[in-house]
Amino acid sequence: MPNTVLLDEVGPGEELPGFDIDDPILPSEIVLKAFKSGGYPYDERMKRKDFRQEVKPLQIELLKLQRWVEKTGQRLVVIFEGRDAAGKGGTINRFMQHLNPRHARSVALSKPTETERGEWYFQRYVAQLPSAGNLVLFDRSWYNRAGVERVMGFCSEAQAALFLEEAPHFEAGLVRDGIILIKLWLNVGREMQLKRFHARRHHPLKRWKLTDTDILGLTKWEAYNIAQEDIFSATHTDAAPWTVVLSNDKRRGRLAAMRAVLSRIDYAGKDASVAQAPDPLLVGSGPKFFTTR
Repeated sequence: MPNTVLLDEVGPGEELPGFDIDDPILPSEIVLKAFKSGGYPYDERMKRKDFRQEVKPLQIELLKLQRWVEKTGQRLVVIFEGRDAAGKGGTINRFMQHLNPRHARSVALSKPTETERGEWYFQRYVAQLPSAGNLVLFDRSWYNRAGVERVMGFCSEAQAALFLEEAPHFEAGLVRDGIILIKLWLNVGREMQLKRFHARRHHPLKRWKLTDTDILGLTKWEAYNIAQEDIFSATHTDAAPWTVVLSNDKRRGRLAAMRAVLSRIDYAGKDASVAQAPDPLLVGSGPKFFTTR
């Protein structure tokens, strides 16, 4: 595949002329628009010292939550989905930073093997679900089928449609069986995504994060918009609702994601002044957060 992706080739309404991911100079237009892209409500990045002050109490609450899960035999699953470069991995790292790894793990599955392609689609994800007293954080999940697989042509439209029909029933079954299921969708504006991809391309310690699929997907922003809206329309249910987290500012996004989880669960020793509802400008459900256009 070519190393250069020019976004002036993507069609009406999506043009960002002059962007070349291999050019070490990021266009000033993208730099200027990145932070506020996608309607992000803040003007400046959260200061590091403020983030550190806020994240520690939240991580203490996550430890309380984990102890409660372990002692009561609960099973907790948190799904992290969303746009490429929205900060899923970094957010999961902050969740996991001080948790006991014996009872908490993150799962990021690679593409299915030939054997797995011949199995029930959900089968390899079921194998990763937690046993009693444990929690699992999915860095992408079964929603690959309706997201990247659909957009990139790795599955058929019929397969994607079948998934959207089956997923609510699958998730309702998990919830009926006692699993606490929380679905987070991290969103990032287009120019911010381009800025982060560009940084990955040119930073020697970040290049591994940028895959061929990521580069091919740069010209499919609108297709991902359609897929995202279809996911919300079909799978935002009473049993397993979606919560969107705007994450142009990674620090605010990480704090918001922690609060979105902690505020949902009544665990022992909960400090409601810390595990409070997340910032409503950044976190929510419904048309304001689900509509991409």
